[in-house]
Amino acid sequence: MKTRIATRPCPFRQSELLRQGGVHPVLARIYAARGLVDVRELSCELTALVPPSGLKHIDAAAVFLADAIAARKKMTIVADYDCDGATACATALRGLRAMGAEVDYIVPDRVVHGYGLTPDIVELTVREKAPDIIVTVDNGIASVDGVLEANRRGIEVVVTDHHLPGDTLPPARVIVNPNQPECGFPSKNLAGVGVVFYVLLALRAELRRRGVFDAQTQPKLDNLLDLVALGTVADVVKLDANNRILVAQGIKRMRAGRMHAGVAALFRVAGREARNASPFDLGFAVGPRLNAAGRLEDMALGIECLTTDDEGRAWAIAQQLNEINLKRREIEAEMQDTALLHLDAFEPADSSTIAVFDEGWHQGVIGIVASRLKEKFFRPTITFAPGGAGLIKGSGRSIPGFHMRDALDLVSKKVPGLIEKFGGHAMAAGLTIRADSFDAFQQAFEAVGRAWLTQAQLERVVETDGPLEDEFYSTTFIELCDGQVWGQGFAPPVFCDEFRVLSQRILKEKHLKLLLERNGRRYDAIWFGHTEGLGDRARVAFRLDANEYNGVTKVQLLVEHAEPV
Repeated sequence: MKTRIATRPCPFRQSELLRQGGVHPVLARIYAARGLVDVRELSCELTALVPPSGLKHIDAAAVFLADAIAARKKMTIVADYDCDGATACATALRGLRAMGAEVDYIVPDRVVHGYGLTPDIVELTVREKAPDIIVTVDNGIASVDGVLEANRRGIEVVVTDHHLPGDTLPPARVIVNPNQPECGFPSKNLAGVGVVFYVLLALRAELRRRGVFDAQTQPKLDNLLDLVALGTVADVVKLDANNRILVAQGIKRMRAGRMHAGVAALFRVAGREARNASPFDLGFAVGPRLNAAGRLEDMALGIECLTTDDEGRAWAIAQQLNEINLKRREIEAEMQDTALLHLDAFEPADSSTIAVFDEGWHQGVIGIVASRLKEKFFRPTITFAPGGAGLIKGSGRSIPGFHMRDALDLVSKKVPGLIEKFGGHAMAAGLTIRADSFDAFQQAFEAVGRAWLTQAQLERVVETDGPLEDEFYSTTFIELCDGQVWGQGFAPPVFCDEFRVLSQRILKEKHLKLLLERNGRRYDAIWFGHTEGLGDRARVAFRLDANEYNGVTKVQLLVEHAEPV
């Protein structure tokens, strides 16, 4: 696996303008390198959110839902079984109930029902909930058959989703999705939970217009922002200016202790301090514990965790979710070992893609395994597990420059009938094929990889922000950076410089502990998951970290990559 260190280009004029606008000189350079042009894009105030009116059909959705509430119609939310789907469901439930709706929810079982509003789920919903209206969250844009089935049964459907639409839109009563054709909403990166939050804002405005509430008596929707932030970060959507506001506001509430009982319990069970909450905690500690329920058992447990106000109940569920997550880790480790056996003879140099299948794999965990393999080999990767009835289900993860959903679309057009169904985003997608078509799929997918990817795109690049001036290797500067919202599409700062390597040893058999020196200053550094030693001098790409030990906080460098000089 070839890795090289690169420095992001930074437009000097832009960085100067930001600096003159009062931004810290290093941050000005970092922001400019990420395409920021205006200080106003840094605002994390709710007033800076793009107004809901820009979302196509949102006003129609608000009027329809307001009428339904007035007519006491029964609504059922059909959720998705990942973290975005669970937070979107909890947000919709809490928000709609606060506005007087009679609303319940149902969540598909990943293994039994598959994804989205299928005819089966419609039947189950009718049997268990007998609703007048179905509202989808984080799914539905591809559910043509499911919406037809609901309509046939006299149920109206409101689709709220953010996934990319197929060639045909479902015949729903209203569709709110920033990625549907002709939607001019400037932030196409809203997660499912973000779309639902916007629908609630529009509904509240409609109810104000009707005199149901005034500005004083209307329900507060900002108390849902911890859920919105969690779903947005966990779904790895791009943190554009609009999503950064939603995440920053949610994190602000968590740090102030004003979060829902379930979110607080998940922080506690993960051993993280909510008062220091960061996007990293949401993506790597809180999110996975919630996701584990949908992967191995039933996401209804995760949704109950987010919808209960009983702290004891929330804590009991969080502990259950933690147990499920430990089981998920065990299964994942076994599957990863098996995957590496399958790929024993795999030569990255000869392939542009990876597709692997194993009879013994669990559908709920293949996405994570695909993710790990993609990280290891830096190739678009799809892992398949048995799906019953002669079918196998795949979950894909991609690398920059390779649009996973479009690649599957191309495969299905080039070899008609090969893929039973598929859907997703640029970086992640899911599909179903017949088990006996695996080899044919592998070849067709590899052909797309060869056509689309250059050798340079198949090298892992660690992008850095160049050198950091001596005076900013400080806990004060780290605190300043920690106050910003970093994540997908708005990468946290990584610096790069040459150091003398004064000492190095292997820690716990898997990490490299280093003492580095530059300009007469010494720094502790650690390279996690790496054991090969470095020479006397090295070019190091690193993140800054404040390491507390025995009550003393020192700056430590977290090594992303290093190469001998």
